[in-house]
Amino acid sequence: MTTPTDAALETLHRVFGYDAFRGEQEAIIRHVTTGGDAVVLMPTGGGKSLCYQIPSLVREGTGVVISPLIALMQDQVDALAALGVRAAFLNSTQSPEQRAAVESAYLAGELDLLYLAPERLAVSATADFLDRGKIALFAIDEAHCVSQWGHDFRPDYLGLSMLNERWPSVPRIALTATATKQTRQEIQQRLGLSEARLFVSSFDRPNIQYRIAPKNQPQKQLLDLIRSEHAGEAGIVYCLSRASVEKTAEFLVDNGVAALPYHAGLSTPVRATNQARFLREDGMIMVATIAFGMGIDKPDVRFVAHLDLPKSVEGYYQETGRAGRDGLPSTAWLAYGLQDVVQLRRMIDESEGDAAHRRKLTIHLDAMLALCETIQCRRKQLLAYFDEASTDCGNCDNCLNPPEGWDGTIPAQKLLSTVVRLQRERNQRFGAGHLIDILLGRQTARVDQYSHDELSTFGIGTELTESEWRGVVRQLLAQGLLAVHGDGFGTLVVTDATSAVLKGEVRVHLRREPIAVNKKPRLSRSVTAAATELPPDVASRFEALRTWRAEQAKEQSVPAYVIFHDSTLREMATRNPSTLEQLSGITGVGAAKLERYGQELLSVLCGDHAQV
Repeated sequence: MTTPTDAALETLHRVFGYDAFRGEQEAIIRHVTTGGDAVVLMPTGGGKSLCYQIPSLVREGTGVVISPLIALMQDQVDALAALGVRAAFLNSTQSPEQRAAVESAYLAGELDLLYLAPERLAVSATADFLDRGKIALFAIDEAHCVSQWGHDFRPDYLGLSMLNERWPSVPRIALTATATKQTRQEIQQRLGLSEARLFVSSFDRPNIQYRIAPKNQPQKQLLDLIRSEHAGEAGIVYCLSRASVEKTAEFLVDNGVAALPYHAGLSTPVRATNQARFLREDGMIMVATIAFGMGIDKPDVRFVAHLDLPKSVEGYYQETGRAGRDGLPSTAWLAYGLQDVVQLRRMIDESEGDAAHRRKLTIHLDAMLALCETIQCRRKQLLAYFDEASTDCGNCDNCLNPPEGWDGTIPAQKLLSTVVRLQRERNQRFGAGHLIDILLGRQTARVDQYSHDELSTFGIGTELTESEWRGVVRQLLAQGLLAVHGDGFGTLVVTDATSAVLKGEVRVHLRREPIAVNKKPRLSRSVTAAATELPPDVASRFEALRTWRAEQAKEQSVPAYVIFHDSTLREMATRNPSTLEQLSGITGVGAAKLERYGQELLSVLCGDHAQV
């Protein structure tokens, strides 16, 4: 008798071309296939989609996938169709005729997977329609969108608790690539999955190198990163504002780098066109706000850069996780400075919502600042945020070039004392630049205007440079020893914790940025670079296969990775199969792709020597 595990393994090999499951995939699939509910936390690139796709293929009926990614449903369906899976979607982009065709296929039992947006399920007619067919399971993708504590909250997800109420016998699987313990609990509670089995995979992405650099002409820093490490490679650059997105994309294009903007202020057709170009063209860089990226399956994104400080560790992890889905070395690079802290603190103070909401935002930001300011292994601290213990990774900037920790109590006292004197004795508030001018003894026009050269702290900070003082201010803000006043001008004030430092009751430990690089960061290896490391005959076959794939992708108007991933082409080039049977043993070559592309691949690889 065929067991659920046997059926799942057979489907994995026949449809997807893989011989074995990874990590907890097998346990998750077995649990859901036999009717169990599951909550799955698995990092980007960890193979979450197989956890609901295979049970949908094995169980009777159609797997209904709830996804917030209307703009990407077509790509997801195209990728499944290339594997011979009968998949479709229903959303607002379709014509009445197209929707009618999909509905007819579902009712006839001719669909393996059906993608829906959460707001469509809120319409009673949709639920009535689903009742008329056979549902294999419900998969709730990007489940963190249900969490008001998380960074991608979608109100429409709150209504998904109705799935269990209306279809109590249909198994449900909720999946996300990021969730703290609190977010995880909220997912389970709001989706009615408190009794579901929880599967938590490691959040570690060992192929990603995390680096955080002091912000100093960030656009130029970004250009240097691209030219020195990622020339001609795909990447994503995140900016906080739409204006910054536009300016950065324009800057890159002016400097000969292929780049496109993406933000909510662009029209829907422009966003769709730019997203399609990013997915389909090699070496394209997308400059975007956080409106871009969820559900992007492009495997060869070699770097993710942030030109502004993310608002939370969860957001940072989710965004950096879009790099290196193919497992090859990739870079997560962040430029971070004093103004980022001032700006985000001010945004929190001015945000809508009650005090509890602002406290929540502050907790998120404090954790992100702690990651930026740590002198310990970045990866270790990042994983600790998700309650995962680890050891030093040896491949983040702090491991490769350890920063120095130093006792900054006296400089902190000098700075805080200056703020206190201005705030309490003169009822004045100023930003970081003017405070540093006072400490360095600069006779500026503003110093003269307010007679600040008469302050006892004037000129007492010459032991540090302006850059070093800006680091002190940034870290005091990060530690809650300074705060941004809510006047909208970025002025600084002391906090309740300041007095203990001024009295010498609390020591202040600071991070000193490394001056010289002792060890070069490990560079990412591009596909082209990897090809040059292959023997000449293998490299030649690899490039021939990539050329063939590019032609196929263009002809079918799909991303190249929908045809085959680079790892599959590399294995083909290395093993050089000469028969269809040998080709079927290559990872990623399922039955549908073997039938569709087999002879052409053998022709590319072997020419006249190909055999059936």
